[in-house]
This record gives sequence, structure tokens and C-alpha cells, in this order.
Amino acid sequence: MLSTNFEQHLNQLLKPEQIKDFCPNGLQVEGKKEINKVITGVTATQALIEQAIKEKADALVVHHGYFWKNESYVISGMKYKRIKALIENGISLYAYHLPLDIHPVLGNNAQLAKLLSIEVTGPLELENPLSVAIQGKLATETDGESFAQLISTQLNRQCLHIAPPSNKHIKTVAWCTGGGQGYIELAAELGIDAFITGEASEQTTHVATEMDIHFFAAGHHATERYGAKALAEYINENLAIEAKFIDIDNPV
Repeated sequence: MLSTNFEQHLNQLLKPEQIKDFCPNGLQVEGKKEINKVITGVTATQALIEQAIKEKADALVVHHGYFWKNESYVISGMKYKRIKALIENGISLYAYHLPLDIHPVLGNNAQLAKLLSIEVTGPLELENPLSVAIQGKLATETDGESFAQLISTQLNRQCLHIAPPSNKHIKTVAWCTGGGQGYIELAAELGIDAFITGEASEQTTHVATEMDIHFFAAGHHATERYGAKALAEYINENLAIEAKFIDIDNPV
């Protein structure tokens, strides 16, 4: 498949024009004109690039790419080494940040819901259908300790659980993969029982305990593995291209 056609297909699928982001979505580094093998992953690190080179991939599709808002325009040091390796090996880099969070089927949020058997009921920001935080409900209510164990087991990562003093049972859940801890107050204001994300901030403990909401942080990387994995599966099933998800582990 031509690289231009591949990008067009990804853009039609993920619709990056619908949401304002902190980085360019789509093609970030141009490589070969023809794409026959794709590697997907969470972040375009040197380790993932080296794996793509080893796999003789023509393209790399990630959630976290380059050229973030407010970062230096200078291509030097770590960024230079990464981009140099991509160019020297003719590997195109495509990145989809928020579009890969919010996609209703392939997105990180949707895939986390599937993994934890949460029924999606709508956006957390009620007036924003493209909210990067969403809410849902469990088929059967559960206690906080059991839900923490489920998250840890399914993500293969010990999650942080901050229980409110009431230690109430959980039926309704809100979540935002990655660094979405700032949404916990909105979830609490809406009377939701629990909030899940990747990271925690110092104030998160106080919000959870004072606003009576369970909080679970299971790792930025661990909560965002599944969109890139689902995208590789989609490419294999729908395009005449071989795709493989490679997980470069990250404890954060």
C-alpha cells in the first residue's frame, strides 16, 4: 500500500481533525513510499524504533510521537538519534494521540472498558461527545479491593488504590487512560463511585478521601497499551499490510 493511502485510511478511521491536540496527528516522519509491514506501539522510543528496524518494518504507528506543544524546535540529542534512525532505515512514523484515546472501538478508553467489563454510558464531560474521559457502569457492583485486584490482574500491573473513608461499593465508574487524574473532581461531583486513570498527583489522595470516590492509578503506559494493540489487529484484518504490536514495558 502506498504510504499516502495508508495515512489517508488512518485519518479516516481516527478522525484527528475532530479534536484539538498537543501535537501533530498523522505522518510525523516520512519514510518509504510503499508500506508492507507496520509496527504499532505506545511511544516512539529508541527501543521501539530498534525493534521496528529488526522487524524490517516500513512504518511505525504510535500513540506518543514527537513535536509536542511547547517543546524545543531543535532536533538534537535524543530526538535527533531517534529521527536519524527512522530516516536511515526508511521507516515512516505516524502518531495519533488524543484520536487514539477517544475512538469508540479501537481507542484506549474503549479498550480499557472492554478489558474491565465496563459498559460505556457516555462522556464524563456531559456536553462534550469527544471527551477524553468517559463513564460507565459495572454489571454487578463490587467492593474497592476486588476491583483493584481485577485491574491489577487484567493490566498485569499493581495498581494504586485510594479508598474513600466510606469504602462504598462500586457500581458506576469513570476513566481516562494515561495522565487523566485531573478529571477525578468532575467524576466525584457527578456522584460516580470510582475513577480510573494511569497516573496520580499529590492532591489526588485528598480529592478521593474528601469527595468520597475510589481512585485507581494503574500506570500511564499500562492503561494505554491497548489502543495501539487494537490498531495492529485492525490493520491486519482490514488492510493488505502485516501489522504487529510491540510492547516496550514502562513501569510508569
